[in-house]
Amino acid sequence: MKHGKKYKEAASKIDAATQYDVASAVDLVKQSSTAKFAETVDLVVRLGVDPRHADQQVRGAVVLPHGTGKTVRVLVFARGDKEKEAQAAGADHVGADDYVAKVQEGWTDIDVIIATPDMMGSVGKLGRILGPRGLMPNPKLGTVTMDVERAVREAKAGKIEYRVDKAGNVHVPVGKVSFSKEQLAENVTTLLQELMRARPSAAKGRYMVSAYLSSTMGPSVRLDTSVISVAA
Repeated sequence: MKHGKKYKEAASKIDAATQYDVASAVDLVKQSSTAKFAETVDLVVRLGVDPRHADQQVRGAVVLPHGTGKTVRVLVFARGDKEKEAQAAGADHVGADDYVAKVQEGWTDIDVIIATPDMMGSVGKLGRILGPRGLMPNPKLGTVTMDVERAVREAKAGKIEYRVDKAGNVHVPVGKVSFSKEQLAENVTTLLQELMRARPSAAKGRYMVSAYLSSTMGPSVRLDTSVISVAA
């Protein structure tokens, strides 16, 4: 892949052989951002797991302290008092069978879907539509719950889901280049600590193999993950 002059100038500031601490990496990523739009900052972590085995799957959700900088559209499947609770918490769309029908017709213009347990009989029918898009509510991720208010507020505040892919990588956004260095560093550290906490007991050898931070159009910076510990 060919890169332009600005990219090459930015990349020249980064030593590919060096593993940077989080603060230094964030600083370099911000310096190397030259796009005219609000670039997203992404974190890619290679884990020493074999995703083909169920006991080495790494999946979960975490609330980033400073969010992702993205406006999150939330749909809640609920009835009665829980419907009112979702509306009061700031959900963008709330309903029951009406929204089930809407999704069945092809509507998926949302980022997060939350459902109360009693709605899963109906929502389960949407698996073929929602599953491939990563939108299917899941109790392990806190999106099938009776605590609708908390789930909505966390989603709006920047709760993100992570999942290891077939190659053993976790790829997630951790903010925007417009965030302060401190905000980005805290988001990155929170996510790395969460991944450490989620280490499967079946994973052997080196767990966090490598981690890279980059902006949408900028070069990647390798992180020193040896100092990352499990979150308290």
